[in-house]
Amino acid sequence: MGTTAKKVSVIPAKVQFDTSIKLSDKMLKVAAYCRVSTDEEEQDSSYEAQVEYYTNKIQDNPNWKFAGIYADDGKSGTNTKKRADFKTMVKDALNGKIDMILTKSVSRFARNTVDSLVTIRKLKAKNIAIVFEKEGVNTLEGTGEILITILSSLAQEESRNISENIRWGIARKFEKGKVLVNCAKFMGYTKNENGDLIIVPKEAEIVRLIYRLYLEGYSSVKIKKYLEDREIKTATGQERWHTTVIDNMLCNEKYMGDALLQKTYTVDFMTKKRVVNNGIVPQYYVENDHEAIIPKEIYYRVQEERMRRANLCKAAVTRKKNQKSKYSSLYALTGMVICGKCGHEYRRVTWSRNGQKKIVWRCSNRLTNGVKKCPNSETIKEEALNRAVMEAIHRITCDDREFIETFRQNVISVINTKEALQEENDYDTLLKNKQEEMLALIMENAKAGEYTQEFDARYHAIAEEIQAIKKNQTETRKREETLRECNQRMYEIDDFLRTTTCRIPEFDNDLVRRLISTVKIISEEKLMIQFKSGIVVEQEIRYD
Repeated sequence: MGTTAKKVSVIPAKVQFDTSIKLSDKMLKVAAYCRVSTDEEEQDSSYEAQVEYYTNKIQDNPNWKFAGIYADDGKSGTNTKKRADFKTMVKDALNGKIDMILTKSVSRFARNTVDSLVTIRKLKAKNIAIVFEKEGVNTLEGTGEILITILSSLAQEESRNISENIRWGIARKFEKGKVLVNCAKFMGYTKNENGDLIIVPKEAEIVRLIYRLYLEGYSSVKIKKYLEDREIKTATGQERWHTTVIDNMLCNEKYMGDALLQKTYTVDFMTKKRVVNNGIVPQYYVENDHEAIIPKEIYYRVQEERMRRANLCKAAVTRKKNQKSKYSSLYALTGMVICGKCGHEYRRVTWSRNGQKKIVWRCSNRLTNGVKKCPNSETIKEEALNRAVMEAIHRITCDDREFIETFRQNVISVINTKEALQEENDYDTLLKNKQEEMLALIMENAKAGEYTQEFDARYHAIAEEIQAIKKNQTETRKREETLRECNQRMYEIDDFLRTTTCRIPEFDNDLVRRLISTVKIISEEKLMIQFKSGIVVEQEIRYD
């Protein structure tokens, strides 16, 4: 049986893109994409020029249908995540609304090789051309993708160089002590016309309030509630506070006038991802960069308190092995009661026996490690402990006012305003005398009619003295303001304690935090209480 010869018929392809026909002669729906990399004022003209150029070019061609101008003003080209118009343009093209996209250059389209090629291939699969005018490349032509790969890589390398140059410039500013801060989110400070940090008085009061509350025993959670209950707003005008914001404020060295620069750094110029700088790149610490809101002594006391709270551990009966707990401000005596036998802190423990609960305080060392480590520590009932503490406060505050005066002097010395301050009028007089001396010197030289080195030396000497007087006057005003604030706080406490003439019937957490530093358990019947004023008293524990 003979075989029939095969017959092959060729079905011509439908020409999707004929390179022999000029782009300007094709009937296409054409759009354009424009972008400048920053939103700085000097680039506005470039952005507007691109939009105007492509609008006119598309509308002037009778064969082209205007499909729109897509433009991202001030968006980075290293990735497409934040370029809204770019993503909209790609979506419209895939939906058949665009046949061809015009753009100025590869670097305007994307400085990221991966983003560029993914987008090009996605559009090419739908037979949508991208024309880069500067490079003369059409992505639908044979050599388009090879050229695009090379050009995109070059554009990415250019972006890396720009990123490194910017980083180098910022590092040089850091070396000179130039502080770069986003003041829109910085409670307490703003910038003047020279870019220097200056205090915002109302916001500074909020910062001082947060530091004061923390030293009085408040936790970040309780400070958050305190601020929200009083409708105190955040730096961005929000009514809701976050504990992380409060924690960051409590450890921000800028509030004491210093600045640690380059706390974070960019690990990848493509993703713009920033991480905490743990010594990978240099850091720069600038002392006395700007006016402080919080005195250094108070700032360091807060850092010590933060470390102390961070090291608090749960009692052995409630914690897992080596687990640490978060600080709670619910009980004022937490972290304050010390074992007189081993020096460890006491912990609040709930005993439950025969269906009845009882609150006691016990040595954490004994709870954790057993009686071998601290065999003689006492278990103190909370009711008796609280009563003893309040009796000690009553005793000391009903004394001959020695407590209040000692307490006042203690706080004043902490914020470094104890020294005698020179009267404001004294500085005015000194300044006036020096200005008159300078005027007399100038008049004398004018009569002589010649410029001498002796005149120059005397002039500069008087000028330096005037500047020194002005500086001392400014510093004195600051110290006086701090002293007035301190005295106001002292008067408030003084007034409270003076009007409290009877025994305080209940345990007062806030009062204990403000007045007492430590409570040492000497025995089952005796406490040794140290007040923040420096006074130390013995107090009997009564169980009736």
